Amino acid sequence: MTILGFWGENWTAALVNHLWQSTFMVGITWALALALRKNPARARYWVWMAASSKFLFPFSLLIAAGEWLRSLIATPIVAKPALANVMEQIAQPFPQVQIFDPAQSPASAHRANLLPLVLLTIWACGALAVVLRFGWGWLQAYAAKRAAHPIVLEADVPALSSPSLIEPGIFGILRPALLLPEGILNRLTPQQLGAIVAHEMCHVRRRDNLTFTLHMFVEALFWFHPAVWWIGARLIEERERACDEAVVQAGGEAQTYAEGILSVCKFYVEPPLACVSAVTGSDLEMRIARIMSGRAVQKLNLMKRALLGALALIILTAPITLGLSHATGVSVQSDSQHTGGSAGAAGATGSRPSFEVVTVKPDLSGSGYWRNTADGFSAIAHVNTLIQSAYWLTDEQVIGLPGWARTDSFAVEGKMDANTASALDRLSPLQHARQVQLMMQSMLADRFALRAHSSTRTLPVYELRIAKSGCKMKKSPVDAGGAAEFSNGKIEARSTSITMLALNLSSTLGQVVVDKTGLQGSYDFTLEWAPEGADPSDPRPSIFTAFEEQLGLKLVEAKGPIEVLIVDHVEKPSPN
Repeated sequence: MTILGFWGENWTAALVNHLWQSTFMVGITWALALALRKNPARARYWVWMAASSKFLFPFSLLIAAGEWLRSLIATPIVAKPALANVMEQIAQPFPQVQIFDPAQSPASAHRANLLPLVLLTIWACGALAVVLRFGWGWLQAYAAKRAAHPIVLEADVPALSSPSLIEPGIFGILRPALLLPEGILNRLTPQQLGAIVAHEMCHVRRRDNLTFTLHMFVEALFWFHPAVWWIGARLIEERERACDEAVVQAGGEAQTYAEGILSVCKFYVEPPLACVSAVTGSDLEMRIARIMSGRAVQKLNLMKRALLGALALIILTAPITLGLSHATGVSVQSDSQHTGGSAGAAGATGSRPSFEVVTVKPDLSGSGYWRNTADGFSAIAHVNTLIQSAYWLTDEQVIGLPGWARTDSFAVEGKMDANTASALDRLSPLQHARQVQLMMQSMLADRFALRAHSSTRTLPVYELRIAKSGCKMKKSPVDAGGAAEFSNGKIEARSTSITMLALNLSSTLGQVVVDKTGLQGSYDFTLEWAPEGADPSDPRPSIFTAFEEQLGLKLVEAKGPIEVLIVDHVEKPSPN
């Protein structure tokens, strides 16, 4: 699965959010490194390594893990923790922004469609250049190893003497080897050589080649982000300082060690290889000054260890907590939002509105109908149909129902009090329908003991897009978000939002319709098509052709992440 596939159509906002999260983490890491400046360099190294790793792990992955865990829990979570609210602001500060109006300018839409391809090409060229740079460094180091011959040296890994004028360093991850330039045994005293070898063995024990290779991967993916290269410099600085500290703390004489490093720099002046942990990395003048200063390094006390552990725990668990809480809470949707009805968690009615009177009786007539009334609704329907209406879902979005919920019919009637009915009449059609939907959710929880939670599945969808000919709908002078009147093969819409159109189309087509038009406001239009099963002589086109010819829109088959409702419990009601 590609990164674009994981993030979906709105990959630009997802990428910007991920970069923001990672940059935010770099800021926290810098503050931590500053607070740990008197402590061992190995602690700062791992803090910077954590900042590098964050670039590989978007918070959205942890949020998805939380949503998956939520799908395994039958009891719904009602309240979103405060920590999750904070994490949500950090994780997604930039919503999707529509920067052009496809209906007004098809040419602009075409140019905008090319923009992702252009950006992807630029990124691929940059990533390839970074990979080639690292690959060239690896080939140089590998060639130096191939030309080398073994020497006897007291070390934890094989020691090789290379004819290349390389500085001493460790090459390899699974089977590391110590590469030394020819003649170094004659140019350094045994004490100096011992200190240099001890430094390199520290790199081996710390697995520095492995961790820095991981950062090289980060640099290849996010070469355009300056913080990635800054982190790389900090990693080199802290790993060399950590090895310096280890050598001195193990009993190495500081002056002898510093003289050994300076001798290496004097005789072996080739640039260090990218894939080798070498002895002269980082700022040499500063390193020598630190080695010779003899300042003691403060160990991490219990308080700092606890704070670092707590921070790591918060960073890992907060997105998962957010994912757990995402499946809960049912809120009123605005006209401009496209939703499957906020599947949310069902079972606890909380503050949701409810009908004043509800009657439910088994029905054996075999008939079925649905009628909306001024003060509620009445229907003969299966529980599956009731759930779909209450959550604005299609059949495939309702998962986990027992067999009887799709076969047994019930005569259901819900009535609201006069004051509530009067208040709802003053709302827009979409807002009115939303409030009735919430009342039906309360009814299902009270009378059918429905408990459910939402999750995300990749399902077939129809994407509603602007056709190449451009939008042909007339914008309504009144932006009321009104509802369209659907009949068999005809839609008559007055002041109807595209959101409402997509929601109604989902029911008509039996498959989720996702609004990808970017059109805002309300529209007036009439659409006619030959319904499924119509007489072959019917001159009207199919619904797909009708959309393109009459409205300048098109329905495109696709797959995408869709909210589904997973039923945890439902039971037959007692009649009244």
